[in-house]
Amino acid sequence: MKKLSREFYLRSDVVQIAQDLLGKVLYSNIDGAITASKIVETEAYCGATDKACHAHQNRFTQRTRIMFEEGGKAYIYLCYGMYHLFNVVTNTQGNADAVLIRAIEPLEGIETMLRRRNFETLKPNLTAGPGVLTKALGITKDFYGEDLLGDTIWIAENQFAKENYEIVATTRIGIAYAEEDALLPWRFYIKANPWVSKK
Repeated sequence: MKKLSREFYLRSDVVQIAQDLLGKVLYSNIDGAITASKIVETEAYCGATDKACHAHQNRFTQRTRIMFEEGGKAYIYLCYGMYHLFNVVTNTQGNADAVLIRAIEPLEGIETMLRRRNFETLKPNLTAGPGVLTKALGITKDFYGEDLLGDTIWIAENQFAKENYEIVATTRIGIAYAEEDALLPWRFYIKANPWVSKK
């Protein structure tokens, strides 16, 4: 298992990073249980210019402060008062970019994920969506700011299978308020993967 380097996250092109994260493996080691899942869907957000980003026009708040640190940290926030959403901070310090992890395909620790979601059988809606995948992985706001080069939450190269896949680019979900930026094709997913969320 080769963890992604700090340099992977420090690049300035968040849209490219969102695509490069597809196929990588997201690990969590929480409450003594290790899980591993392939990333199959992402969305890019650019703090400086993107009206859909929490840090639009470099808006610095208590919530967005971690986005202004160097890439490779976890930006986690509560959506609708019930869903924890997990984002990967990218770019160099002072540049608030992030990639939302929207869907994952379970690889290891599946029994743990099923238990956390109160599922009896493995099916895509276990982790096909940003609000449910965090439940399956045990990720909450308690891990806000977690260093993704550590041993609690990290992302690694895929050691499970080498594969060729086509990346689909489309508009992001649930950001109609972002006006023209809602039309940016900054959502990416692996074509024909059953674990991708339903739009």
